[in-house]
Amino acid sequence: MGRSPWPWSFFLEMTTALFLRSERRSGSVGAHRESKGREVVTTDKAPKAVGPYVQAVKADGFLFTAGQIGLDPASGKLVEGGIEAQTRRVLENLKAVVEAAGGSLTQVVKTTVYLTDLSHFQAMNQVYATFFFEGHSPARSTVGVAELPLGALVEIELVALLEKR
Repeated sequence: MGRSPWPWSFFLEMTTALFLRSERRSGSVGAHRESKGREVVTTDKAPKAVGPYVQAVKADGFLFTAGQIGLDPASGKLVEGGIEAQTRRVLENLKAVVEAAGGSLTQVVKTTVYLTDLSHFQAMNQVYATFFFEGHSPARSTVGVAELPLGALVEIELVALLEKR
């Protein structure tokens, strides 16, 4: 399985530009207006960004999140308990980010799941199905990767349509 360079390069360029133009506000939560209709979204209910990126960006009615791994937002540590626990924590983190933007998981239109071991697909999918149920399931891609930060087993990013165009 080959990975297209487009999503990563686009995301990195967009988030790096936003980071360099934005003022870092310690402890701020919610959406912050950026230039030309872009807003940075942050919440204390998900792990803070630890590099030149943000938790999410609202633009033209869409919400684009950074990838989340199974970090506990309070401790900053990867949760224990294997793929199920990590998937649950990832989706709880993403839910918090979407809610900070004023949305809900029912508005998610696309997710991308990165797994370090594709044999974890079924276990990940069982937890995933408790967050995205029939009638509100987004499109999804699942990609096998060599490794993820901090030894995580799963990373998920999403796109939500917050405002109908």
